[in-house]
Amino acid sequence: MATAAPIEWIGDATTGALRLLDQTRLPNDVVYLDCRTVETVFEAIRSLRVRGAPAIGVAAAYGVVVSMQGTADRFDTEFITALGAVCDRLASSRPTAVNLFWALDRMKQVGSTIAGLPGAERLVRLHREARTIEVEDQAMCAAMGRVGAAYLTDGMSVLTHCNAGALATAGDGTALSVIYAAREQGLQIEVYANETRPLLQGARLTCWELMQRGVPTTLICDNMAGWVMKSGRVDAVIVGADRIAANGDAANKIGTYSVAQLAKAHGIPFYVAAPSSTFDLSLADGSRIPIEERAASEITHGFGKATAPAGVRVFNPAFDVTPASLIRAIFTEKGAIEPVNTETVRRCLGKPTSPQ
Repeated sequence: MATAAPIEWIGDATTGALRLLDQTRLPNDVVYLDCRTVETVFEAIRSLRVRGAPAIGVAAAYGVVVSMQGTADRFDTEFITALGAVCDRLASSRPTAVNLFWALDRMKQVGSTIAGLPGAERLVRLHREARTIEVEDQAMCAAMGRVGAAYLTDGMSVLTHCNAGALATAGDGTALSVIYAAREQGLQIEVYANETRPLLQGARLTCWELMQRGVPTTLICDNMAGWVMKSGRVDAVIVGADRIAANGDAANKIGTYSVAQLAKAHGIPFYVAAPSSTFDLSLADGSRIPIEERAASEITHGFGKATAPAGVRVFNPAFDVTPASLIRAIFTEKGAIEPVNTETVRRCLGKPTSPQ
C-alpha cells in the first residue's frame, strides 16, 4: 500500500492551493489541509503539520506560489518586494532545516527574472520552479535509496530515529528510501523504530508508514536503544538529516547523537541518508548549525496532558549534531560519502576543496 502523499498541488498556478497531509493528526486520522495564504503555510511548517527537511523545502516553494496569487499583477518593484516579504516570512518558520532556505532562494531567483511578465505568467513560472523542486526531490530519494541499499544484506535489522520516510519528502524518503530500495531488490530487512520523544514521530509516523508499506517493524522507547543493540538485534543504524556541514557533521532530530554514540560503543555502523540539498557548505563544521528550541509545553504537556509539575524549567532543543567521526557513510543521490570528511564531501558533491 502506498503512503499518503504529504504534499500535493491542487488546481492551476493562478487559483490552485497547496494541500498538505496534517501529520499532527497521524496515526489516528488522515486529514488534509488546503493552504491558500502565506500564514497558513507558515503555520503548517511551524506546527509540524508538514515536517522533514526535504518536505519543508517543497512545501515552502509551493507556499510562495499561493502567497503571490493575490499580488501577481502588481508593478514590478511592488511584486519583487512582496515576493521578498513572502520568502522572508516562510524562512522564519524553522531555523535548522537548510532545504527550506535552499528552496526559497530558488524561488527568489525565478522571481527576479519574471518581473516584466503578466501576472498569470509570473505565477506559472513560479509554479513550474516549485514543481521542479518537487520532482527533483523524488528523483533524489530514489537515487539515495539505491546507493544505501548496496550497504545492506539479506536478513539485516536496521534501527532508525524520527521519521525520514515518504512523509518527510516528496518521494520515498531519505533513511527509509534505503529500506524500501533494499526490499524492492528482494532483501528481507526489518526495522526497529525509536519512538522519538517528545513528539513521537517515530511511533506515530515511521511505524505507520512502514506498516503501510508492509515492512516488519518493531517500536521501542528511545531509552531502550542501547539494550536492543547490546542484545544483538540491530545490524545498522540509518537516519536522515536536516542540515549537514561541509565536514559531514549532521544535524538531525534530538536523540540522534545519543544513538550514534551507542552504535559506536557496540560496533554497529551508523549511516546518514540525505540529498545534496541538505548540505550547507558555508558551515565548516556542525558547531555553527542553528539549533531550533521549541515550546516547553511539548514536554510538560505532551499531546495535551500534563506530565510534569507546573513551573518546572524545560530545555527543549529539537535537534542535535552528530559529528562526522561517528558516521560510517552518508548516502546521497550522487553516491556514498565514505570516509566522512571535508574532502570526500566536496568530492562527492562536485565542489572544489577550498584552499588551506
